[in-house]
Amino acid sequence: MDLFTPDTGLVIWMFIGFAVLFFILWKWAWPVILKTVDQRADLIDKGVEYAQSAKQQLDSARAEAGKYIDEARRRQADMLRDADKMKTQIIEEARSAAQVEAQKVMEAAKLSIQQQQKQAETQFRNQVSQFALDIAQKVVKDQMADPKAQSKLVNTYLDDLEKK
Repeated sequence: MDLFTPDTGLVIWMFIGFAVLFFILWKWAWPVILKTVDQRADLIDKGVEYAQSAKQQLDSARAEAGKYIDEARRRQADMLRDADKMKTQIIEEARSAAQVEAQKVMEAAKLSIQQQQKQAETQFRNQVSQFALDIAQKVVKDQMADPKAQSKLVNTYLDDLEKK
């Protein structure tokens, strides 16, 4: 069992060595280690703060982008609605202009037909009158060959003039 129990001198020297090592570590190494750990902790804290800040900026950017997208969609809907109204208005204006133009064309055609009809009637009357005059001239020419018929015609006209 001697192997498991150390000598007292060995224990004292081990304690002295440990104390010297502890003093050296405490005096020079421990402050450097603590400083490095503190710097690393500060760096990690800054990284966490930066990440949180970046997350907040990303969230705000997403919210702002959502607002812009909503605004763009609203404007698009307004533009489509306005375009549809304009399309309907243009179609109605074109339809009403076409109806007005068709009415004008119909009126012009009616007027032209009436004028042609009056012209045809006038031409027909003139031809009938000319035929009647030609026939009357031939009849009167035959009847006026006799002097007795001539005096009778003159007397009839004079009687008609006196009655009026």
